[in-house]
Amino acid sequence: MRLNFPRYAVATGLFLLSSCVPARADYVVLRSGARLNVTGYEILGDRYRLHVEGGVAEVPVADILAIEPEEIFEPSTEPLTDKTPFQKLIHDAAARYNLDPTLIHSVISIESNFNPKAVSPKNARGLMQLMPRTAELMGVKDSFDPGQNIDGGSHYLSDLLKKYKNDLTLALAAYNAGPASVDRYGRRVPPYLETMKYVQRIAKTYAKLKADAAGVASSKPSLFFR
Repeated sequence: MRLNFPRYAVATGLFLLSSCVPARADYVVLRSGARLNVTGYEILGDRYRLHVEGGVAEVPVADILAIEPEEIFEPSTEPLTDKTPFQKLIHDAAARYNLDPTLIHSVISIESNFNPKAVSPKNARGLMQLMPRTAELMGVKDSFDPGQNIDGGSHYLSDLLKKYKNDLTLALAAYNAGPASVDRYGRRVPPYLETMKYVQRIAKTYAKLKADAAGVASSKPSLFFR
């Protein structure tokens, strides 16, 4: 999912790193498809020692596909108004695909922070962070064009809501991790920290923006994990 300015993915060939990388959270991508959220890592011969919440874990170097920076944006705290970037495109797409415009606003806020030139380490592009294959399926020729990107992302989100019978939690999980991952786990949110955090953040942002727009105190989001 989650992409401001073009960034890089660190391939496993960069084994010359020998000291613990302090830092901020990163994702370790395993060949199995799992993604682990880590706060640091060390290379110990043919193994990585990963610093994860609650302790450490050691993983063979051969099992790690890449190390990627965590993609985090502070969600928008402003309701959708005529001053919101791309607000007309958002409203047009919402009407076209029968979506709540505030939901599209929430997704754009967390996916790209309204940067139409955003590119993720996984090569997702534009405001709604479309993967090239998804863009192709949605008829998007230029993912960096705001109108095409919002139309394609909204179309895709609408299709996912139909697929999962309007279950927004599963639709958002599939938007982040892909429908195959959701289906692989029995139509449940995949046990990927990135995806779980993504759904939670969208849920909280969406609930707050809806509540603020209605002029009432924010309530807890109705999305939940199954």
